[in-house]
Amino acid sequence: MYLSDFNYELPEELIAQFPLPDRTQSRLLHLNGMTGELIDRRFAEFPQLVNSGDLLVFNDTKVIKARLWGEKDTGGRIEVLVERVLSSNEVLAHIRASHAPKPGSRLRLADAISVQMVERREDLFLLRFENDANVFELLEQFGALPLPPYITHSPDSQDELRYQTVYARTPGAVAAPTAGLHFSTDMLERLRENGIRSAYVTLHVGAGTFQPVRVENLAEHHMHREWYQIPENTEKAIAETRANGGRVIAIGTTTLRALESAADEAGKVKVGYDDTALFITPGYRFRVVDRLFTNFHLPKSTLLMLVSAFGGMENIRRAYRHAVEERYRFFSYGDAMLIEKQIG
Repeated sequence: MYLSDFNYELPEELIAQFPLPDRTQSRLLHLNGMTGELIDRRFAEFPQLVNSGDLLVFNDTKVIKARLWGEKDTGGRIEVLVERVLSSNEVLAHIRASHAPKPGSRLRLADAISVQMVERREDLFLLRFENDANVFELLEQFGALPLPPYITHSPDSQDELRYQTVYARTPGAVAAPTAGLHFSTDMLERLRENGIRSAYVTLHVGAGTFQPVRVENLAEHHMHREWYQIPENTEKAIAETRANGGRVIAIGTTTLRALESAADEAGKVKVGYDDTALFITPGYRFRVVDRLFTNFHLPKSTLLMLVSAFGGMENIRRAYRHAVEERYRFFSYGDAMLIEKQIG
């Protein structure tokens, strides 16, 4: 597999810069991975596309205000993007500065937070916050929402509401699980009334989700790691759904990665938490997920490789060409796809 196999041309004006007025107004491109059939739909039709007895699995991670600006003790300007909260006062973070801070040096962030740079861990920095308040409280008070790099405006109060799923409850992500942004509380209630079950996993989406793949030979790519957790009631819901002939539908690629990372060869999902560096490319055998609901993904991205593995490379290429021709909206604030898995 080569990086160039996963490229496509995308007019810049199709990158959605703002959410639609209503979460459920987006379009939905329905791909049958077995037949290759494409159907243009609206997301409002989604309840008619799932059956009573099916299980929707959502990622309940909550985006934190992970971006901070400040200066080093030497006076140089610095930007910090928290990648992972390790404890009440320690984080792993990306740092942008003219010169990287040295171990033991101190940073002053938002003119309010004192931070020590403890050590460097590959591309990340271990930072220790020296304020009395815990990290989550400090980020909420002084941080900024880390919008994706392809969104060009500064985050505002509308983004703080809409770049977050309505069911977000476990803080720790620096990027939203964007497939879930389409669901409103009314839509979730409508699905429940139709006999469609819901379950949750947590996967804290990292900034690595936006990092470009830098090697042409995908066998040489080093996948970023993300923390995930599978609750016991989710494992039980998956087992019951399978036993009763229902389908497991992942709402988003992050949900799919968590479920597939936790599954054994027979498709049984292990309860608990772990890190995942699972890199899914065509040829991967899916053990848990039957259908995938997802947004459109960046060219040459690991997520485009994942959906190509799920729906078939040629099917996805054709679907993306169709989406461009039909002027679908792309990426985080854009439209969605429902993909039936290609088998065999």
